[in-house]
Amino acid sequence: MKIIHQNLKKGIIKIKAENIDDLWYLSHILDKDDLIKAQTVRKIKLGQGEERNIKIIKKKVTLTIKTEKIEFKDNILRISGIVVQGPEDIPKAAHHSFKIEENDIITITKPKWLRFQLDKLKEASEEKIPSILICILDREESIFALSKPRGYKILSSIKGEVAKKEERVSVKGGFYQEIIKSLKEYTTRYKIKNIILASPAFWKEDLMKEIKDKELKEKIVLAACSSVDKGAINEVLKRPEMREVLKQVRSAKEIELVEELLKEISKQENAAYGTDEVEMAANAGAVTQLLITDSFIAKMREQDKYDRIDNIMKITDQTKGNITIISSEHEGGKKLDGLGGIAALLRFRIS
Repeated sequence: MKIIHQNLKKGIIKIKAENIDDLWYLSHILDKDDLIKAQTVRKIKLGQGEERNIKIIKKKVTLTIKTEKIEFKDNILRISGIVVQGPEDIPKAAHHSFKIEENDIITITKPKWLRFQLDKLKEASEEKIPSILICILDREESIFALSKPRGYKILSSIKGEVAKKEERVSVKGGFYQEIIKSLKEYTTRYKIKNIILASPAFWKEDLMKEIKDKELKEKIVLAACSSVDKGAINEVLKRPEMREVLKQVRSAKEIELVEELLKEISKQENAAYGTDEVEMAANAGAVTQLLITDSFIAKMREQDKYDRIDNIMKITDQTKGNITIISSEHEGGKKLDGLGGIAALLRFRIS
């Protein structure tokens, strides 16, 4: 996500959603009654009088709507509301829906930005990439790189000796074994949990057949690239496989939080779950970590009961508690949904 402009005194942040993950983040940052400004296509009636004299055209316009409904489905973010500002030929109070997709730009205005909402924006805009080992190879060369918050760092490269006349050949000098040895060394040195192995053709699959270490193999995600050079590393960083790895990393952190919650519940100590319990804990200023699943948020919005959940989040934010939205797609999210979709780790026990 790219933050284009920010004026928190006026509650204004203009952003560009660069990928699907950004749309997911936005679906949890936006609230009812937020003002959203974006470019959109609107049907406009031209002419007057009888039906046959009226012509309907599609026109690209910039509108500001007051949000009534937020829905993230099929990788599209839909924001529906009432028009509060726009061209003269579009009446105020008319209903309109924005269909926000990748690379769309929107301006969000809130009465007050909560700390967790700003943290989410910062997290998405900084692209906090964990240490992921990237290895690209073909039959002649391999390059190792380590992902960084911005870009990457080249670690080393290995040259192989191959007869170029053959299209598919066993590499001389134990080339694959050298690559595997380096993968193991870097995994240990940098405490790597995720590896992306990429190649132009079938080389990555050939190398995978040579890896006997089950633990190492489980860390690897395969990806395609067009060459074996520094440009190919940038190519890999933009691949869907990279987004999938980042999603796995985020899921691992979320699962860890849910497991910590379950441990506290089993000890009957500093934990609360279910809307009533969590609301009571929040009102007492006891919540140090609020956990809510994305499916629970969606359900509350559909049932028009989200205001209560929003209030719990606002109180948690005001009392310096952290808020984490948990995906219902993984094991941790499913367990949290089983507890009612909302729970909290507490600073002190609530009777």
